[in-house]
Order: sequence, then C-alpha cells, then structure tokens
Amino acid sequence: MRKIFFLFAASLTGLTACNNSGSENKAATDTAAAQANHDSMHHAATTTSSIAPLPEVPAGAKVFFKNLKDGQTVSSPLKVEMGVEGMSVDTANGIIKPASGHHHILVNAGDSIPSGETIVKDSVHVHFGNAQTSAELKLQPGKNTLVLQFADALHRSYGSRLTSKVTVNVKK
Repeated sequence: MRKIFFLFAASLTGLTACNNSGSENKAATDTAAAQANHDSMHHAATTTSSIAPLPEVPAGAKVFFKNLKDGQTVSSPLKVEMGVEGMSVDTANGIIKPASGHHHILVNAGDSIPSGETIVKDSVHVHFGNAQTSAELKLQPGKNTLVLQFADALHRSYGSRLTSKVTVNVKK
C-alpha cells in the first residue's frame, strides 16, 4: 500500500513539475517571441526602402541642456533637463512628422550620430522615446561628456545640426 501511495505521489509531483515548467517555458518562449517580433519590426522599420525620408530640420532649430554648462561640477545621480527650439518633442511611435522628434543622450560616446543613422539603445546611448524632457543619469566620478542628440520617430538621428555637447565633472 505504501509503495502504491509513493508511486502515486511521485507521479503527481512529476506531472505537476512538467506542467509548471511547460508554462514557464511557454511564457519565456512567448516573451522571447514578442521581443523578437518587436526587434524585427524596429529593424524592418529602419531598413525598409519605403520609409519616409528623414524630415528636414527647420532653420534655427537647436537642442540644448537647460540646466548644464560646459565644465560644470555636478553630483551623481544628475538631473538633466533637455530643451529644443524650432522642433516639437514627440514620442518615438514610428509615425514621421515634420519638425518633430525626441531626445537621446550619448554618455562618453562621441560627438554625434551621423544624420539618418539609427541610434542604438545601450548603456551609453540613452533613449527618451516617450517625449521626456528631463531625466536622471547615474554617472561615474570624473569627467563625463554628454551629447544631447535629437532624432525622428524611428530613432534616426538629425545629425550634428541637432546636438549639444557638455563636459561635466562628477564629484567623487
């Protein structure tokens, strides 16, 4: 009787474990598939030849850091306020609008992204695709170069015409 009970309990445990891991695997597979689909849509959106050209930059348009000056000494985390004139700030929703875009900050990552090039998203290319105009950045102590880079709804850079660069000294 004990052997039957033990076999029944072991079988039930095995079935439950297989069923749960199947759910977890399915959830992981679904999540991975959704991410792959999103990534492929983003990639397709930025490489398809039927995409609208990069919108023109209006004369006099510029981006700037509202609260930072070149050479300023700051603490980390650092609140950054981003401004733009001559353009409107909009989400990175894939819908191209004239004189519109969103901010990115390049942290110790060069002077600008060439015009029309898609800005990658990683630890040194910070995206603000929800139309944010302020953010908090965690910076390493010492000199840090921040480049404000404006891009269209597909994360395509407007190039050096819509960049602003500051070097800040982060206190230890």
